[in-house]
Amino acid sequence: MTNRRPYSVPADGWSSSTYSQANAGECVEWHQAHAVEFGVVPLRDSKLDNGPVLMVGVAAFADLVRFAKLG
Repeated sequence: MTNRRPYSVPADGWSSSTYSQANAGECVEWHQAHAVEFGVVPLRDSKLDNGPVLMVGVAAFADLVRFAKLG
């Protein structure tokens, strides 16, 4: 167990889609370890490392991924 708060996301450990390489960095990143630990998925713009972070529930994130796969 950690003393971190659900709204405190570590700077390392962010991931992006393998498709983001073709978009010249225009992608959304997420933090899997934080999602597993707290049940909340942090999302951010890959171009803004220190920018705002949007927190969404796991179910909402899964819906977002399903929607994105539809094209």
